[in-house]
Amino acid sequence: MSLRSLDGMCRNITILRGLEPSATSEEIEAAARQYVRKISGVQSVSDATREPFETAVAEITAISTRLLGELPARRQPPTTVPPLRRPEVQARIAAKQQR
Repeated sequence: MSLRSLDGMCRNITILRGLEPSATSEEIEAAARQYVRKISGVQSVSDATREPFETAVAEITAISTRLLGELPARRQPPTTVPPLRRPEVQARIAAKQQR
């Protein structure tokens, strides 16, 4: 697989390694959930897809957490900010929670 095709896959999943402060469990789970949505094609979880979808998210979250903990530190931080750290996303989440 060429580097070019790798760049096109899951392009919205943010790099979590090297963040300061470190990636939170919520950020890791959000990336895992986005990955599972991407590869499964499931955008809206139904009763029929809920169990395998959530199992996959939990397993990928656990593996990703372990991976991030075992990798050496990055020389430079990632160039993009994870969505959960962006002010506009935080405001949208806060507004949704107040409803």
